[in-house]
Amino acid sequence: MPQVAVLITCHNRRAKTLSCLGALFQNLFPEGYSFDVFLVDDGCTDGSEQAVRVRYPQVKIIKGDGNLYWNGGMRVAFAAAIEQGFDYYLWLNDDTLLYPAAIQSLITASIDLGIKRGKSVIIVGSTQDPTDSQLTYGGVIRPNKWKTLSFKLITPKDVPVECETMNGNCVLVPHEIAKTIGNLEPRFIHAMGDLDYGLRAQCAGFAVWVMAGFAGTCSNNAVTGSYKDVSLPLTVRLHKMMQPTGLPLSSWRIFTQRHAGILWPVFWIWPYAKVMWKGVLKK
Repeated sequence: MPQVAVLITCHNRRAKTLSCLGALFQNLFPEGYSFDVFLVDDGCTDGSEQAVRVRYPQVKIIKGDGNLYWNGGMRVAFAAAIEQGFDYYLWLNDDTLLYPAAIQSLITASIDLGIKRGKSVIIVGSTQDPTDSQLTYGGVIRPNKWKTLSFKLITPKDVPVECETMNGNCVLVPHEIAKTIGNLEPRFIHAMGDLDYGLRAQCAGFAVWVMAGFAGTCSNNAVTGSYKDVSLPLTVRLHKMMQPTGLPLSSWRIFTQRHAGILWPVFWIWPYAKVMWKGVLKK
């Protein structure tokens, strides 16, 4: 019987986490498939763990200390699932609400494309805003060869579409790829681990595809209050940039060294120089 491990990490978003699990457990799976859920409770203080245990006692909860963030939490869930061994690993953000046929579509696309290519492929589920239905996350390409770290979302079509890498909101990773690529990069804290994983898979000869249609809904992360918010003072933006949820120097250096080629130092320093320059111009 094929088995799917669903990997989720959460931190103080009880309502969203419960909604995510509710949509997951209402999903259709291909006949004969079973699934286990690995949920990392990263130091939640809002009763998330207790609420999940009451409503979904079958979920395997792993405790974190509150400092794992997205990449760290997903690494812990991924490691636990890999140790047990599954046919598929589904990355799922806890603010993503899957449509009822999403997982069935992901698995079907994986099987069909795997047969056609003779090799496993990563399948990405695109998400749309619950209010205006606009594309929010999914598979991405690099449309400009000179801007090697500029990614553009691919709008899903009626058939699967190949991409270069992906956002990690809804991603199906087959066992063959997980065995070859391994876990998410441990030196990333919050972001970049998903983009990096897809690019590493490409380098190893595996393809990344966007499934047909949308997999579910997920709102975009707000720019307001982040380091990208140009209304904030320069010192505040720089401080937020260095936080785990911003663009920390060490993580960004690793990403640029790995994926930007010989000009990586330019790509590494550019975002920080851009913020400082704009901050100076505002004065």
